[in-house]
Amino acid sequence: MAFFCFLRIPHINQSNKLSSMLQHIDLKKIIFLDIETVPLEYNFKDLPKKTIDLWDKKTQYIQKHQEITAEEAYSKAGIYAEFGKIVCISAGYFAQEKGTLTLRVKSFFGKNEKEILIAFNSLLNKTLKENYMLCAHNGKEFDFPFIGRRNLINGLELPSQLDIAGKKPWEILHLDTMELWKFGDYKHFTSLDLLAHVFNIPSPKQELDGSLVAKTYYEENDLEKIKNYCQNDVITIAQLLLKYKGKEIIKNEDIEIIEK
Repeated sequence: MAFFCFLRIPHINQSNKLSSMLQHIDLKKIIFLDIETVPLEYNFKDLPKKTIDLWDKKTQYIQKHQEITAEEAYSKAGIYAEFGKIVCISAGYFAQEKGTLTLRVKSFFGKNEKEILIAFNSLLNKTLKENYMLCAHNGKEFDFPFIGRRNLINGLELPSQLDIAGKKPWEILHLDTMELWKFGDYKHFTSLDLLAHVFNIPSPKQELDGSLVAKTYYEENDLEKIKNYCQNDVITIAQLLLKYKGKEIIKNEDIEIIEK
């Protein structure tokens, strides 16, 4: 004898699923950030011989599988903290203005990396007691460790938010919009530009893209363009997190760029 059980499965509204995501996270306790980096030297041949030798060893896998030389691989040097430096850090945070959610963005940029890091560290230290989270796109693989490593290389003390050694996973206040998009999956990188398109957020890649930052820095000496590019990424990351939470994005008139 066969028994059949018919279950009534309720309709699941997609917007309700989204709105329940990350509800435990206070938007006003997040610092959104993005960094722009360049190689330590623009021209490979200007590097000290020891650095060239170490770069050659570091990139053996890339050289072999892409069939390129160490010099040709040097275009990627900016993504390695040992061979690159930070030229801009942009940071944003939400605030409530007369019942309206606003986004404020400030950038630290220039040719003196140590000064950039000191200014950014000061911002983090001001938020320390309030347990602000750091949020970036692919931040756990790139932005957070890169900033930490460059702090140490410049002889600076790590801000508590980046000093994660010995901390339990739930004590590390890092949020990554790319990791959240994986939902536990281990597939390849999903770009911020692609997710902006999927969620109908204005694209951050308007004037520049990552492959042109070194040229813009070394040849054009246009730090303002790099700063604007970095700020646009921060705005997009913040907008993306709003979408993850099932909320509407911030209007342009509610975004404030802090110049000083």
